Amino acid sequence: MRRCLVTRERLAPSSMIRFVVAPDKTVVPDLDARLPGRGIWLSARRDVLETARTRGGFARAARCQVIIPSDLVGLIEAGLLRRLTDTLGLARRAGQAVCGYAKVREWIVAGTAGLVVQASDGSPDECVRLLSGARSLPVVKPLDAAQLGKVFGREHTVHAALRTGALADRLKQDSKRFAGLADVAVLRTPEVSGERVEQADR
Repeated sequence: MRRCLVTRERLAPSSMIRFVVAPDKTVVPDLDARLPGRGIWLSARRDVLETARTRGGFARAARCQVIIPSDLVGLIEAGLLRRLTDTLGLARRAGQAVCGYAKVREWIVAGTAGLVVQASDGSPDECVRLLSGARSLPVVKPLDAAQLGKVFGREHTVHAALRTGALADRLKQDSKRFAGLADVAVLRTPEVSGERVEQADR
């Protein structure tokens, strides 16, 4: 468990964003939580990031002046989207993911699916029909149909599913983190152009 710098809540690292301060004093998001250095942990929420960015949180935690990229939230969102597409691509190549209504429905009925991925611009009613009569499953919606289709080599894809396992868990956690930053509900279970210099408070 890690404590959020802003809210002081103790949360699982997988639901948070870790930051480190580079040698040049730039604040760097560490989405894999593997970079060397003392970690600064924040809840994966846009309002929390903005509070830390504008009220001296990073500088206090680092105990020095730090440089904050002006598009910090955008950098994190882009990084999470890369992780999401990479995870989906890895699952597809490993035979751990399928797409298309019929195949996804087959996995759901068979109990093979551990996570359903629906395009963010897909029909909610169609998703409910897809899951009808089956056990409750988490549904994430971080990508639109074109982005989801690109992962599967199609022009567009509305539905996909991942087998129960580590890749499904990773995709679910990253989708939740992305949802918190993008301020959209992408997880449910149906029934550097500029820089800002921050100084530590004295």
